[in-house]
Amino acid sequence: MTTMFVRHTVSDYKIWRKAYDDFSPVQKAKGVTAQAVYRAADNPNDITITHEFASVEAARAFATSAELKSAMQNAGVAGAPTIWFTNQA
Repeated sequence: MTTMFVRHTVSDYKIWRKAYDDFSPVQKAKGVTAQAVYRAADNPNDITITHEFASVEAARAFATSAELKSAMQNAGVAGAPTIWFTNQA
């Protein structure tokens, strides 16, 4: 199992969250098997997300997809996200 971590700042959490939730069918179609959203304790617009995949290849394909890039822009993500991948040991 591979977990993809994404950290970014959003301009408005409420707007971002609606866009994120609306994107759920695309996540599932692209191999996301589980997800979680975290907000920094000192900045509610500092978001960290985890997405789980069957493989690192599926995770990388999702991370580089045009659909994800477009969804992030439309949701108000400010700047480039930090993305990294881990494999369960």
